Amino acid sequence: MSDKSNKLKARLPRGLADRGPAEIAATRRMLESIRQVYERYGFEPVETPAIEYTDALGKFLPDQDRPNEGVFSFKDDDEQWLSLRYDLTAPLARYVAENFDTLPKPYRSYRYGWVFRNEKPGPGRFRQFMQFDADTVGSASMAADAEICMMAADTMEALGIPRGSYVVKVNNRKVLDGVLESIGLGGEANAGRRLTVLRAIDKYDRLGTRGVKQLLGPGREDESGDFTRGAGLDDDQVSQVIQYMLSAVSLPALPDSDTSADSVRLWRTGATAPIVYSHSAFISRLRHFFGANRTAETGIDELDELGRLVAAAGYNDGRIVIDPSVVRGLEYYTGPVYEADLTFEITGDDGKPVRFGSVAGGGRYDGLVARFRGEPVPATGFSIGVSRLLAALTHLGKIETRPAPGPVVVTVFDRDRIADYQRMVAALRAAGIRAEMYLGSGRFGPQMKYADRRGSPCVVIQGGDEKARGEVQIKDLILGAALSTIKDRDEYRRKQAEVQRAVPEERLVEAVRGVLKRHDVQWD
Repeated sequence: MSDKSNKLKARLPRGLADRGPAEIAATRRMLESIRQVYERYGFEPVETPAIEYTDALGKFLPDQDRPNEGVFSFKDDDEQWLSLRYDLTAPLARYVAENFDTLPKPYRSYRYGWVFRNEKPGPGRFRQFMQFDADTVGSASMAADAEICMMAADTMEALGIPRGSYVVKVNNRKVLDGVLESIGLGGEANAGRRLTVLRAIDKYDRLGTRGVKQLLGPGREDESGDFTRGAGLDDDQVSQVIQYMLSAVSLPALPDSDTSADSVRLWRTGATAPIVYSHSAFISRLRHFFGANRTAETGIDELDELGRLVAAAGYNDGRIVIDPSVVRGLEYYTGPVYEADLTFEITGDDGKPVRFGSVAGGGRYDGLVARFRGEPVPATGFSIGVSRLLAALTHLGKIETRPAPGPVVVTVFDRDRIADYQRMVAALRAAGIRAEMYLGSGRFGPQMKYADRRGSPCVVIQGGDEKARGEVQIKDLILGAALSTIKDRDEYRRKQAEVQRAVPEERLVEAVRGVLKRHDVQWD
C-alpha cells in the first residue's frame, strides 16, 4: 500500500502557464501569418539557444556572487555564469558577432521563441513568454528603421487588425537624451535618474500629463495608497521634459482631409480621432526648442529623415506617426525607437474602458554587436509580444480559438484483431487523414467518450459481424451531436439514419473523406 502522505503535489510555479491545443493551434496560425510578412520583406530565419553566457546578454552582468535580478542564472561546471535569455536581441548580437565574417551584410533575420524574466509575476506579467523578432544588422540608414516600421504595420494588417485600429509610433532616444543633457542629467552619475525619467514618460498613455509630472517630480501616490518615488526634477526641468513630450500636440491642426506627404496623423490618450499636423512644422519646433544640443540635433535629423521616408511610401496616413512620448524601456537603444499600439478599447480590471495599448516594440541598438567586435556595427529591430497580440486578435475575433479537429478514431472491438484495426489506421494516414487506433482498455462506451473528448469528426467501427460481411461502420460524431438541436421528428429520423452507416471495407477512406467534406473538417 502506497504512502499517500508522501505523494508529490502537482503545482505550477507562479508566473508560468500551461497551454492547451486551442491556444497552441491559434498561436501557430498567427506565427505563420507573421512569418509570411517578414519573408516578403526579405528576412530569413535563424535560431539561437535559450541559454547564453550571462556576460553576452549585456544588460545584466554578474555581481560578486551571482548575476543581479532580472534573469534566471546558474553556474556551469567550469564556474562560468549562464543565463536564460531575457529577449531575442542580445543573443542575436552574439550570433552575428561570432559569425560576422560569413554572414551577408546587412544581415536581415527573424526568429521567435520563449524568453524568460526573473521578475515578480502579476496580472499579465509572466516569467516566460514568446516573442517574434525581426532585425537588420549592418545598416546605419534610416531606411532600415523606416522599413521595420512599415513591416510592423503590414504585419498588423496581415493579422486582420484593420487600419485605424493600430498605430506604429516612432521617437528617437537621441532627442530625449539631448533634452536630458540640456537640463543637467547627462553623464554616468545621472544614469539612474534618466531611467526614472524614461519610465515616467513611458506611463503617459496610462497616467496622462498630470501623472507623468508627478513621477518626474517628487513622486506619485496611486489609488491604493502605494507611493512611487519620482525622478526628483525641479519645476523647470519637468517643464522642459513635458514640452518635448507634448511638442506635437500643441501644433496647429491641419484639416482632416489633408493627405499631403507633409501631413501626419497622431493618436493621443483619450482622443476619439487622430490629430493631423505638419511634419515639417513639428521638426522645426523640435529644432527651435532642443536643436542647440548636438545629441538632440542628430536625433531630430534622423526623425526628419525617417518621417519623410515613411511618407514617401504612403504610410503617413495614420499607420506610422512620430510620437515623442515613446521611449521603450531597455537601455541598449541608441536612436529611433518604435512601438505598435492597438487603439481600440477593452474593459479594464476596474470595469472602465481602456485602450488595449502596446503589442510590439523595438528600436536601433548600435552598441550591442559592437561590444563583441570592438568596432561600430549598426543594428535595428522589432519584437512582437506573441501572447499579448494573440489576446488582442481573440478580442477582435480575428483568430480561431477553438482547438483543431481531433483525429478519426478506429475503435477496437476484438483485442485479437489489433492488426486489422492498425491496417485501417495506416490506410487513413496514407490518404492524409489524421487517425489513431484506440489504445485504452475500455469497452465501446468509454471508446466513444474518448473520441468525443478528442473532438473526433467520426469513428470507425468493425465488430465480428461487420468483419464477416467485409464492412465497416462509419459514425458521424458531428452530425450525432447536432441531433439534440433538431425539433422536427421527421428531420430527426432522417438525420439519425445518416449518423451511422455501413460501407464496404475497401471504401473506408472514401467514406471518411465524405464525412470530413460534409463538415469542412481541415487540419493545418
